[in-house]
Amino acid sequence: MKIGIENVAQQMADVLNLEAAALAAAAARMGGDCCCQLAVEKLIACQGRVLFTGMGKMGFVARKAAATFCSTGAPAIYLHPTEAIHGDLGIVTTGDVLIALSNSGETTEILKIVQYMHRAKVPVIALTGDLRSTLAVHSDAVLDCSVTREADACSLAPTCSTTVTLAMADALAVALMKARGFSAQQFALFHPGGSLGKKLLIKVQDVMHRGDGVPVALYNTNFGDAIKMINEKKLGCLLLTDSAHRLSGIVTDGDLRRYFANASGEISELMTRTISAASTATPVTIGTGKLAAEALRIMEDRQITTLPVVDDGKISGLLHLHDLIKAGLA
Repeated sequence: MKIGIENVAQQMADVLNLEAAALAAAAARMGGDCCCQLAVEKLIACQGRVLFTGMGKMGFVARKAAATFCSTGAPAIYLHPTEAIHGDLGIVTTGDVLIALSNSGETTEILKIVQYMHRAKVPVIALTGDLRSTLAVHSDAVLDCSVTREADACSLAPTCSTTVTLAMADALAVALMKARGFSAQQFALFHPGGSLGKKLLIKVQDVMHRGDGVPVALYNTNFGDAIKMINEKKLGCLLLTDSAHRLSGIVTDGDLRRYFANASGEISELMTRTISAASTATPVTIGTGKLAAEALRIMEDRQITTLPVVDDGKISGLLHLHDLIKAGLA
C-alpha cells in the first residue's frame, strides 16, 4: 500500500513556498537594524579568525558559513561545541570573533562557549531565532533568524529555520565583502583550481604562442612561400608585418580558400602574387596583459579561431582557440 505519496509535487512546492516566505520575512525585518551594521563592524575589526559554532543541523550550517567566509577572504573555522568545551577552546585568540548559530538560543554547549568568549574578550555575533534568548542577551550583535514555523506538517524538522540562518550567514559574508572592497580577482585567488579562477587569473601571455612558434611574414611575401609557412607552423594562419615589423594584416586558411575560389589565372601565376592580396588588413587583436577569458569572448563574437597578440603595434604572440580549450576556458 502506497502511503503519503499523492500530490508529491505540490507538497514539495509548498515546502519551497514556506521557506521562501520565511526568507522574505527575514529580509523585511532587516530595514534599519543597527545590529547588522554592528556585526559587520566587529568583523572588519577582526584581527584573527572568524569562529563559527552551531550544534546539530545548525552545526552543518555553521560549517558551510565558515567555508563561505574563507572563500571570500575572511579566515574562518568551524568550532564544534562539544569538542570546544572539552579542550578545543585553546585555539581561540583575543583577535577572533565568534559567530554562534542557535535557533533556540539556549543550547547548553553554545552558552558555555559564549561565557568563555566573554572572559577572553572575544566579540560574539548571534544568529538566532529568539531575540530574548540567553544567547541573544549575551551577544554583542544579534541577527534575527526567527521563523513562524518549520516546513514539515508537524513543524519539527529544522527546515525554514536552517534555511533562514544559512541565508543570513551568506548575507553577512556578502556585506563584509562589500565593506572590505573584496574584488572578483581576489575571489579568484582563493579558487585557483575552479573555472572562475581560470577566467580571472589566466592571462593571454600565459597561453599564447610566442617567438619562433608564431607564423610571421612580410606583407609582400608571395603565396607560395606564405602557404609553406602556414603549413609549417600548423596554426591555420599567417601574420603579416610591414618593414617596421608592425602588424599589417592576417591571412587564415579560410581567406586562402575564398581567394583561390574567386581568383582567375593559372595556379603557377597565382602563387607568385603577394599574400597581402588575400589578407584581412585590420585584424582584431588583443594585448598580452588581457585576460584569456576576454580573448575567448572576442573569438566567440567574431567567430574566429586565431587572435594576434599585439602590444604597441608590435606582434607579441598568437593565440589559438585550442590554447584556450587546453587551459580549461572553453
